[in-house]
Amino acid sequence: MRTRLQIGWSPAEPTPIDADLPEQLDRLRTLLDGRRFVALTGAGISTDSGIPDYRSPGAPVRTPMTLEMFLSSPDFRRHYWARNHLGWRHMDAAQPNAAHRALTQLQDQGRVTGVITQNVDMLHTKAGTRRVLELHGCYGRVRCLDCDWYISRHRLAQRLEELNAEFARRVRGRGAIEVAPDADAALDDTSDFTMIDCPTCGGIIKPDIVYFGESVPKPTVQQAFSMIDDADALLVVGSSLTVMSGLRFARHAHRTGKPLVIVNRGTTRADDIADLKIDHLASTVLPALADAALTV
Repeated sequence: MRTRLQIGWSPAEPTPIDADLPEQLDRLRTLLDGRRFVALTGAGISTDSGIPDYRSPGAPVRTPMTLEMFLSSPDFRRHYWARNHLGWRHMDAAQPNAAHRALTQLQDQGRVTGVITQNVDMLHTKAGTRRVLELHGCYGRVRCLDCDWYISRHRLAQRLEELNAEFARRVRGRGAIEVAPDADAALDDTSDFTMIDCPTCGGIIKPDIVYFGESVPKPTVQQAFSMIDDADALLVVGSSLTVMSGLRFARHAHRTGKPLVIVNRGTTRADDIADLKIDHLASTVLPALADAALTV
């Protein structure tokens, strides 16, 4: 039960936004009335916070670094860390949007029992949501692959800033830099960046994130299934469910007879089994759901 994240995709084909949103919202409220549900969120919930996603209509084609590449060469690792050193600040500065806040409101109402997120941006935590399961880790922690030493991304950044002051000035002098959903800045020339190894054992340090080509830990997967089993329904928000990392949970909810609702811009791999699919913005749909007077 250790599914590897896939790589090498293109954005989804553009789809029209649902024009009958009031009717769709009525169906959503009816379907979830009296039910406690888990939310499974993807990158689409964070686009209104300024963090781009990978697969929504109009997104650029991206090829992130894989775990195999990261481990294969010090040059690959230097290139990754140079880009991440600049890009992670963009993610760190991002703030929760109306969709994140609505999930917290729904949890405070006793309707959302927890959030399973494919995102590494920590925006659910920033929004005050409790019981957040980070399937793919988070950008805020860094660990050694050999001795499991940990350091916060903030503390590591201070050290890297000292070692790379000239690099940072050179790159920032170029102006705005494109940042990918995994906090990776779009840079080509990173040859003058200096990276460090683990200060405890000299091993390779890596963000506490599940890379593409890497497996989600089995205990994390089991906890996600348990959260769904303990709820009455599953609400998928902002995920195309392209990779099995998220799709398996939608299929599990359907297989066990729990209502499956999807709110996403564009098609998903679970549209055919969803009890309701709303092709609209999460920041519009979720606040409307949170404001509805439903029973628990």
